[in-house]
Amino acid sequence: MFGNDSRYKNLPTVTLGTENGEAVAAVKLRVLGQPRSRPAMVTQGDQLDVISQRRFKSATRYWHIADANSELEANSLTDEAGRMIQTPEER
Repeated sequence: MFGNDSRYKNLPTVTLGTENGEAVAAVKLRVLGQPRSRPAMVTQGDQLDVISQRRFKSATRYWHIADANSELEANSLTDEAGRMIQTPEER
């Protein structure tokens, strides 16, 4: 259902019914731990995939950065140049 680099690949799924009786597959909630991290400064024009490429040499690991921060909307992490955000240590 998910690619090998997806944060959802190992999570169990559940099937739920909608009001119209349709079956919908959903992923169970992920429980986030508190990873060891280090601060990084957001620069003008940064996006999470750009920071991920610089930090991990892989743009697809942007979600590790999102998980290391408590922002509800991950893309807002890069809205303000000069902001300090957390980037997790290598796994």
